Amino acid sequence: MDPTLTINQISRRSGVAASALRYYEERGLIRAERAGSGHRRFARSTLRRIAFIVFAQRLGMSLEEVGEELARLPSDHVPGGEDWAQLSQPWTERIDARIAELQRLKSGLTRCISCGCLSLEFCQLANPDDRAGRLGPGPRYWVTTRNN
Repeated sequence: MDPTLTINQISRRSGVAASALRYYEERGLIRAERAGSGHRRFARSTLRRIAFIVFAQRLGMSLEEVGEELARLPSDHVPGGEDWAQLSQPWTERIDARIAELQRLKSGLTRCISCGCLSLEFCQLANPDDRAGRLGPGPRYWVTTRNN
């Protein structure tokens, strides 16, 4: 079995477009060797890096943040499961915070759109004298902590 993959093979295996893979390479997130013909050849372990990039982006990380994270991986060997687990461990807090925010937004969606809510009676309870208006424009109770 060939220890390297072509850009088409790695694109097919990862589900990431070849153009994105070239961009990741340009940004230093993945690395390819050049064959004698000049074609890119990727180590099979690159699939793990690509999976990491895709997952991190779905968490809302920028490619710059992804690059900073990937730079923490060991350079003296192909990262294994323990290396990846250590790298992704701090993400648990980020995921939990995102879940909590989405749950808060979900519960607020039926009660509040914009700065107030859809019920004048509720507004009088949750926003007497338009307290939220003094916090700034938009849905203030949903973009800041709800301690007002």
